[in-house]
Amino acid sequence: ERLKGNRAMQQIHRLTIILILLLSASATPAQESTANDHAAAWATVENMWEAEERGDDDWADEMLSADFMGWPNASPAPRSKSSTRMWARFNADQTKGLTHELYPLSIVVHGDTAVLHYLYTMAVQTKDKKTVVSNGRFTDILVRDGADWKFLSWHGGDDE
Repeated sequence: ERLKGNRAMQQIHRLTIILILLLSASATPAQESTANDHAAAWATVENMWEAEERGDDDWADEMLSADFMGWPNASPAPRSKSSTRMWARFNADQTKGLTHELYPLSIVVHGDTAVLHYLYTMAVQTKDKKTVVSNGRFTDILVRDGADWKFLSWHGGDDE
């Protein structure tokens, strides 16, 4: 009887070890995927800011989803992709981007959707050669589009 009890305990011990190994092995790829998704989503945000600072006219077409709807603080209502493109071009004619710095606060990836909260400081030069520095915050919502992330929405802007 004692032998039977030891065998049963050995089987339980083996099964427990196998279960632990299976669970730890299956968790690793998911964690790596999430870390890669966080990095890729954040890189999309950084790329958008850099493109806008350079005065790139095509960033909105390339980086916003077809059904994009964002609401900057300076706007009385949410803006579609075409409205965002128009205002980005208008702003590029009024100011020149000098520099910016982004401060990520939180990134959550849930499947093919990412939510990013961050602060920023940026400096622009106006047409009359004055430098204007501003600080603010944004929440961006991105969706996976194939291998890329695109903006589905955002809300935020300068703190006043």
